[in-house]
Amino acid sequence: MYHAFPQIQATRSDEAAMSKTTDADLVYRCLEGDAEAFRSLVQRYERAVYATAYVYVGRFGGAEDVAQEAFWAAYRSLPHLKQPDKFGAWMKEITVRTAANWLRKNLSRIRHETQVKRFPANVHDLSAADKDPAQQREILERVQNAIEALPERYRLPVVLRYMQEMSYEEISQFIGETPAEVRGILYRAARQLRENLADLYGQMDEEDDASWHRAHK
Repeated sequence: MYHAFPQIQATRSDEAAMSKTTDADLVYRCLEGDAEAFRSLVQRYERAVYATAYVYVGRFGGAEDVAQEAFWAAYRSLPHLKQPDKFGAWMKEITVRTAANWLRKNLSRIRHETQVKRFPANVHDLSAADKDPAQQREILERVQNAIEALPERYRLPVVLRYMQEMSYEEISQFIGETPAEVRGILYRAARQLRENLADLYGQMDEEDDASWHRAHK
């Protein structure tokens, strides 16, 4: 996706070693001229950065532009990063600012566009395979609207956890909250989503029970 950065063909041993390398180590290596180190940071955070960009701009192409520019901005500003171990949270703030700038620059154009559905969601658990396409679209729209209605502090963690399938630790590093705080945010967000989608969850529970009984007859 971010083809402008150096392409690295990593082996499994390289990937395993890189997973144990801290953000701070990669930042220091990058500052010493190691281009592969920044590519590793891109690979580590590209899902989170793209998801953040999409949450704010709501358009696939715009999100790609924002993500690309955000990484370039981070690369240029890396010497000014005072806390290399906080690279993820710093990257998130850069992405949010870049998205805001993109929206300002493109405001006149996007005013005349048809609003696309936000959150290119992985909601397979909410869209049973035996539902017809129209019903699946309705469920997806309900879920997306419910996520849109969440407080801003809840929205991004929900997208990162349930649509990008990131771990609590990964989300923590990116949004600058502790893993315990991330769990709390997601718990409160899930409770609010269940309240807003109570009829949908009830329908799903009934269908799941019926499917279980059919399977175990």
